[in-house]
Amino acid sequence: MKSAVENLTPTRVKLNVEVPFEELKPSIEEAYKTVASQIQVPGFRKGKVPSKLIDQRVGRGYVLETAINEGLNGWYQAAVQESGIRPLSRPEVEITEVPDPSATDGELKFHAEVDVRPEIELPDYAGIKVEVAAAESSEADVDKALDELRGRFGTLKSVDRPAADGDFLTIDITATIDGAEVDSASGLSYQVGAGTMLEGMDEAVTGLSADEDAIFDTTLVGGDHAGEAAQVKVVVKSVKERELPEANDDFAQLASEFDTLAELREDLAKQAADSKIVEQGVEARDKVLDKLVELVSVPVPESVVEEQLETHFKAENSHGEGEHDTEEHRAEVKANTERAFQNEIILDAIAEKEEVGVSQNELIDYIVTTASQYGMDPNQFAQIIDQSGQVPMMVSEVRRRKALAVVLGQAEVTDSEGNKVDLSDFVRPGGEEAAAAEGEAAEEAAAEVAPSDDPAAAKF
Repeated sequence: MKSAVENLTPTRVKLNVEVPFEELKPSIEEAYKTVASQIQVPGFRKGKVPSKLIDQRVGRGYVLETAINEGLNGWYQAAVQESGIRPLSRPEVEITEVPDPSATDGELKFHAEVDVRPEIELPDYAGIKVEVAAAESSEADVDKALDELRGRFGTLKSVDRPAADGDFLTIDITATIDGAEVDSASGLSYQVGAGTMLEGMDEAVTGLSADEDAIFDTTLVGGDHAGEAAQVKVVVKSVKERELPEANDDFAQLASEFDTLAELREDLAKQAADSKIVEQGVEARDKVLDKLVELVSVPVPESVVEEQLETHFKAENSHGEGEHDTEEHRAEVKANTERAFQNEIILDAIAEKEEVGVSQNELIDYIVTTASQYGMDPNQFAQIIDQSGQVPMMVSEVRRRKALAVVLGQAEVTDSEGNKVDLSDFVRPGGEEAAAAEGEAAEEAAAEVAPSDDPAAAKF
């Protein structure tokens, strides 16, 4: 078999393939077996009909057509391997020449047009310069952390006053459309300002006391009428505020391993400082990636964008969010898709240049971290991704992160005050980002688009 690649665009090629008759023979023999199992001839058992009789009954042309149809994918995959291209979409195949059915020689010729991963030329990325915000933790940061810790040990106390931001309410709600009730619920708990229920809820309940109600217009987000405009009546049954424990030595002993409030505050100050360093690392990482995208031109196949748009809006429509299918939203999804694809191509190229590998322990760490982002048991999550064939995608994601960490480790990072920023605690010696940033990074990864090298389709 011979194959040749013709470049149509930076992201699309035509693969011209020639299969000699000798290589067609095994497929023709299999085709005879297939046809023999499909026809019945008196005097012969099913599947045992001689080839000559099959030629008489259905014609050798039909057998040859069956052989080509069954073998085409195998020859295409062999040509892909031989040529070294990396397909991103399903091929558009056209057969241009087939052997004469009556002859015992000739060639099968076909060509396949397919979108492929573009080849890029990496710039010198050592010493990329980026500026990040100065990392200065203040007493206000410590006070905030202490208040959050006190909040974990707080108790709810009923109050006889109108609801205010941060209060905890018990509410009953009833939704109507054109005067007809479509949904209702009672005894719901809700924190004013959380914004986790219905649009307009916070404004409606603010200022209401127990046994008072309000009606507001909104769009339903769940149930059979999701996405529809409705009127909602909310009745406040109780108003409670969180009472925080006093910040003293007793609280320090209750909430931590420290004996005094001063020791606890000192530890919270250290945590705040470490958090600022992580924030600097995340900001530097993102800006280094921005610089790489600026330095490298990465063409994006149209099929990658089209498939992601179709997948995205099909999912939204199935969840009753079809009203979000606007030109602005499509432009946003398209831009995100193109950027994610560019990130992937650049980081894969860096990983290859730097010979970045992924150990089993690194993959396990990533799976455990990602599982926690979804609130899942790591073993259950690992089983799901294994059964769905997503392990190679996970390996690729870890490899790209390590590649980005390599570049970040070589970058010149300064803060907004001109001070050099040391990210050695953020980037591990092996080229991985520090564990402190893994949670934030995993959450971003779950939201990003990540095309794969699957020859059948660009998956996300």
